[in-house]
Amino acid sequence: MIDPIKKIDDLMKEHNWSDYKLSVESGLSTSTIANIHRRNTIPSIPTLEAICSAFGITLSQFFQEDGRFVELSDEQLVFFKKWSTLTASQKKLVMGLIEELK
Repeated sequence: MIDPIKKIDDLMKEHNWSDYKLSVESGLSTSTIANIHRRNTIPSIPTLEAICSAFGITLSQFFQEDGRFVELSDEQLVFFKKWSTLTASQKKLVMGLIEELK
């Protein structure tokens, strides 16, 4: 399981950021960032979203345990958005077409 405070610390080290820099980049107060580190306060989801945004990652990427991030192209994002609107039978047809293209 991911330790959010350790993960934030690791990301800060990767980016060579201080608490102040994270505060500026995330739009969070310096006291919020300090509380995370000094008091081991687990950040709320909105706070984590702001932190993730500052680092240019999603919440999903933040909680990825193996450290591998999958970046999707704009074209892939459009595909997945459209995919989620398809019926089960439409998805089956699309998958059949994709299998034929191999």
